[in-house]
Amino acid sequence: MALKQEDVRGEPPVNLWRDAWYRLKQNRMALTSLVIILALAFIAVFGPWLTPYDFLSQDLIARNQPPTWAHPFGTDELGRDVLSRVIYGTRTAFIVAISVTAVATLIGIVLGALAGYFGGLFDRFVMWFTDMTMSVPQLLLVVVINASLKPPLARWMEAQYLETLNPIYRNSIIIDFVLVFGSMALITWPPYARLVRAQVLSVRNRPYVTAARALGLSTPVIIARYIVPNALGPLIVAVSAGLGTAMVLESAFSFLGIGVNPPMPSWGNMIADGLRVWRNYPHLLLAPAMMLALATVAFSFLGDGLNDALNPKGQK
Repeated sequence: MALKQEDVRGEPPVNLWRDAWYRLKQNRMALTSLVIILALAFIAVFGPWLTPYDFLSQDLIARNQPPTWAHPFGTDELGRDVLSRVIYGTRTAFIVAISVTAVATLIGIVLGALAGYFGGLFDRFVMWFTDMTMSVPQLLLVVVINASLKPPLARWMEAQYLETLNPIYRNSIIIDFVLVFGSMALITWPPYARLVRAQVLSVRNRPYVTAARALGLSTPVIIARYIVPNALGPLIVAVSAGLGTAMVLESAFSFLGIGVNPPMPSWGNMIADGLRVWRNYPHLLLAPAMMLALATVAFSFLGDGLNDALNPKGQK
């Protein structure tokens, strides 16, 4: 009976993901960032059931109160509990970040893998389109998309409501989320496409890819099974950093009034509201700003830790 590899060497065989997890655990800053991100994700999912206040509940008698035991983050100008709104803002930030990053990553993987695998004219066209997209100012592109698509989309939803009397078509938050998802995905996919293309170019002529072609496997199967998996390491690092970037972009657009609009809480529109009265009520600005900073820094350090864990040769 043949001995297993771990029996011969006295240790388990090399495993990329297990070794990467071991190196990640040695990085205290990255591990702490991972714990923070998981805690924020827990708040985003279960927080609304844990807080005693609804984010729309108003108490005009308790307007603009500083932090107290009843309201740990204070109240805003309408007497709404800031902690509850920050928690709901965490959900908004995670929904937008995950949805936008998932769509942008999918677009980047498809276009980058096809461009790198086929090369030639198709590769040049995809890279030209990628460079053109990256050259357009992000704010300008988002403003154009919102200004051109929001009115017809609102008219279509109103027509659907009059035809079906379904109240969901009167929910303007759906329009905000659709436009935010779409516009942000259209401006964040190019880096993923360039990264995947570079990885595909480095592996498309490897022996195992050539062998797969010789066996008669179709191009989609070769790309999905043998090429894209080899780009997962750098792609995971990029996605980790991209989640934090998406949160910042959503907050920036909401701050400017072209993202998620009230009454749905967003860290961006809460920062915009707090900035107007920060001299008298600084807690209205500090609470959402600190949450946004905490999430962004955590994703940044986690991305650095993943880069060191998945690419140990790049460590200094």
